[in-house]
Amino acid sequence: MILIALLVLAFIVFAVGFLYFWGVNPGTITIFLTSDLSYTLPSAIMLVCVLLVGLLIGNGVHFLSAFLYSFRHWKGGRRLKKAEEVGSIYHSGVGRLLSGDLKQARTLLKKALDRDPRRVDIYLALASVALQEGNTQEGVELLQQARKLDPQGLEVLFKLATTYEASGQHEESMGIYKELLAGDAGNRKAMRSLRDIHMDSGDWQEALTLQKRILKTSKTGSKVETEKKILLQLRYEIAHSDLEDGNRDQAIEVCRDIIKKDATFTPARVTLGDAYHQAGRDTDAAKVYQDGYKALKKSVFLARLEDLYINAEDPAALLAFYRSQMQVDSEDMLLKLYLGRLCLRLEMVDEAMEHLTDLETSGVDFTKLHLLLAEAQRRRNNTEEAIVEYQKALSIDGHLLLGFVCEACGARLVEWHSRCPECKTWDSLVLPERKQIQDAKLIESPKMIQHGSQEK
Repeated sequence: MILIALLVLAFIVFAVGFLYFWGVNPGTITIFLTSDLSYTLPSAIMLVCVLLVGLLIGNGVHFLSAFLYSFRHWKGGRRLKKAEEVGSIYHSGVGRLLSGDLKQARTLLKKALDRDPRRVDIYLALASVALQEGNTQEGVELLQQARKLDPQGLEVLFKLATTYEASGQHEESMGIYKELLAGDAGNRKAMRSLRDIHMDSGDWQEALTLQKRILKTSKTGSKVETEKKILLQLRYEIAHSDLEDGNRDQAIEVCRDIIKKDATFTPARVTLGDAYHQAGRDTDAAKVYQDGYKALKKSVFLARLEDLYINAEDPAALLAFYRSQMQVDSEDMLLKLYLGRLCLRLEMVDEAMEHLTDLETSGVDFTKLHLLLAEAQRRRNNTEEAIVEYQKALSIDGHLLLGFVCEACGARLVEWHSRCPECKTWDSLVLPERKQIQDAKLIESPKMIQHGSQEK
């Protein structure tokens, strides 16, 4: 009722104003639409017409804007609803993928892709399904489609590169990594991946160049020390290659520099000694091997020293070094082993037995030690003791047990277990030589003639 009353009041006010305006403006206005067409109207009516046209245009624009807004809102709502539906299907598919149900994951992800073929994440998930199924080609094709939708997407490019790499397509993989670095020269992940490919292929110089770039972008952080070690390792590989190519001086210079930076890096010390030996500088080589053993206690240095001195027919110098070191550290078990073996080779059986027995009584137990002890006992004509040591070396017991091996992890066991104690796999213990025995074919041989019978 109030609204109607207001409308009536507004109409009355308008009518009174219109009549007043008409009364004080009795003239007319002529409007020409063309040179021959014109209209003449009272001034008051012309004013009302202008107001009405203005109102119509203003309201028309308002209604059009409201319509367009409503249409966009409706369309956006549909897109949002569709995106929510696709997202729900996609997440269900990813859940199936993570749980190992590849068949159902493929069905759901394909359904999501049919609803929205422009979602990159769906292509990535489908590619993961294909790769887990062993279908590398399909996985690559899906990733290529994702790449078309997102040419610079890091996730797409990295997954494509790693897929190429895993399938052995190293050239394609390197191409992707180089493309990543072209767009982001400081991408350490791409540089490391590309470096690793070069390392696997033995392209040490390219790997070293990349490693230097990695270190320039990794001035701080927990991985800096690791990256520095990799740099030294790559420098070593190049030095080792130089030595193989006959560039001894270059190899010597690099190895010496590496040892200054990391005195614990065994390969540099060994290769430095090898380079000196190749150059005919056996005294320097022996010093490098001796210093290497003193610093690191690695058996490779003793092996190198034995080769060097035995080939030079100078076992006395080697024996002197071993004995001098034993005086420095009489409990060096590794040195005892090599000293005992050397004494055995030099027919110094009693001293060999002394050192080798020290090892055995200290709880050291491995095949080669028992073989050395057996040989020492044999040379002392202690046949029974030699047999005992040979039996230990061959793991032969009184029951002649054959033992078992785990087909899953390779663990060797004396007794059978329903479940491997090492890898916890059920029903995996078999005779070590089972396959060899099963694959063997019986070869018929001439029948043996029994004692006292005659061949007919």
